[in-house]
Amino acid sequence: MSVKIALVTGASRGIGAATAVRLAQQGCDVAVNYLSRADSAKAVAQQIESLGRRAIVVQADVSDYDQVHKMIETTVRELGGLHILVNNAGYSSHGGLEQLSLEEWERMLAVTLNGAFYCARLAVPYMRQAGWGRIVHLSSLRALTGSAHGPHYAAAKAGLIGLTKSLALELAPYNITVNAVAPGYTDTEMNRKSLAEKGDQIRSSIPLKRIARPDEIASVIAFLCSEAASYITGETINANGGIYMR
Repeated sequence: MSVKIALVTGASRGIGAATAVRLAQQGCDVAVNYLSRADSAKAVAQQIESLGRRAIVVQADVSDYDQVHKMIETTVRELGGLHILVNNAGYSSHGGLEQLSLEEWERMLAVTLNGAFYCARLAVPYMRQAGWGRIVHLSSLRALTGSAHGPHYAAAKAGLIGLTKSLALELAPYNITVNAVAPGYTDTEMNRKSLAEKGDQIRSSIPLKRIARPDEIASVIAFLCSEAASYITGETINANGGIYMR
């Protein structure tokens, strides 16, 4: 196989942006998905092109099956195939059992869990055709520990672990591996508020005494997307500085 083609959802910032660039460094052409930050997504695509790889920017709400279908078709048409899918797109909100609105609960599941399922469902036929594929889901520390202020987030991210194991079993005969990465505290825009409010407390609770950089998480994802990880499937890789071990 020649150049591998990757699609990274939610790739306009944070871990998604770092992953898109890291995959380009690894030799991939990359489709950069975004929801609303067109300028940021274009900047990521420019970084990829500066590395000598091809990049396209594709707007889509991953919770919408028709939009995902169009995104996959655009990726295949413009880049020539699809071998790697990184389901990174997420949604952020906080609230306990009685504070969360039904809309927040449903939006979290729609983006995080439905979106990953839609993307995988529509991407897999192209991976089967190629005889090679990699799918990586972005789970979370909270999928393993739970969350007192985000049961919808923890539940959706835990659902990704179940989806990972199920798809790994189903797709192994086609040389498609499916894994998840569960980051701990990472320096992203989504976490900036909590880090600003209680950063010292958070860092002191982490054995490595610091939070992760997005590129550190991206390196784990890129490894799982590589030939070097060809015998790893159905796994959830913790990247949390030692704050949770199992």
